[in-house]
Amino acid sequence: MEVFQPFKTADRQRHRPLTPFRFTRGLICLLVFLSTSFMFLVYFGPLALMTRLANVHYPRKVASFIFSIWLTLWPFLFEKINGTKVVFSGNAVPPKERVLIISNHRTEVDWMYLWDLALRKGCLGSIKYILKSSLMKLPVFGWGFHILEFISVDRKWEVDEPVMHQMLSTFKDPRDRLWLALFPEGTDFTELKCLRSKKFAAEVGLPVLTNVLLPKTKGFCLCLEVLRSSLDAVYDISIAYKHQCPTFLDNVFGVDPAEVHIHIRRIPVKDIPASDSEAATWLMNTFQLKDRLLSDFKIHGHFPNEGTGEELSTLKCLVNLMTPMPLIGSFTPVFRCKKT
Repeated sequence: MEVFQPFKTADRQRHRPLTPFRFTRGLICLLVFLSTSFMFLVYFGPLALMTRLANVHYPRKVASFIFSIWLTLWPFLFEKINGTKVVFSGNAVPPKERVLIISNHRTEVDWMYLWDLALRKGCLGSIKYILKSSLMKLPVFGWGFHILEFISVDRKWEVDEPVMHQMLSTFKDPRDRLWLALFPEGTDFTELKCLRSKKFAAEVGLPVLTNVLLPKTKGFCLCLEVLRSSLDAVYDISIAYKHQCPTFLDNVFGVDPAEVHIHIRRIPVKDIPASDSEAATWLMNTFQLKDRLLSDFKIHGHFPNEGTGEELSTLKCLVNLMTPMPLIGSFTPVFRCKKT
């Protein structure tokens, strides 16, 4: 999961022009998101941290509920305001499973489109990410990542292994819903990174991949080792964009993408090998399949077996959008009184 990059102004044909209306609308949306996230952290963050000292399960349920309300803002922006078409394909996903998600990392905003799937399955508040430690230092967002128990990594296994093991061990309670998202490539895809990945693969006798980078297997194997007994499945997710990859601010202002295609393979956890070496081979084979799937997408413009995701409910989104306002409004006078 990458740090948000500056708005790219390079000469490229966007799906929609950046008009003054889109710019103003996107700026308003961004300000609403930032302000509501800050208010949630101020009012509910300390409560979640204090109650977690007594009991982990119920504070997680509260944090999950609050997080899901706020996160609904983003799929609503993508699909209903910006008009981005999100197309699901592959296996149908049962609601409310405990799963490990492995996904390709095409651009800096892939992880945000997992919210569109999670919202449809009632698991939006249960999604957690394994992300770069630098993201935990972001103002506002970084504070939220800590409260929501995202797992940070430094990309140094001797440092990351004990941290990951300790955090993963706190997710073993089967009563807690969990969608743990891992990007095995470790970084977003670029042509330069792909060339380096191909060169390394050829040197060590690994598969040479064209549309994805070689996956790092240690983190995946550790997730399985610690959580296997409490997981229902692994979701192998492939994300592709039509006609080009968006940046974070492309999403905010609604200029790209035109379509997001999300292909899901659901693999019961019992079908994945138990030993680390065999699980690592399984992951490498999975990324070879993913590479072929993305090559076919380039040719045909779609994944096989489309239409496995329902339309996003406008009414449900609007209800969730309206819920934070009275909560924030009810606390604001108290906050002002304390200041005076």
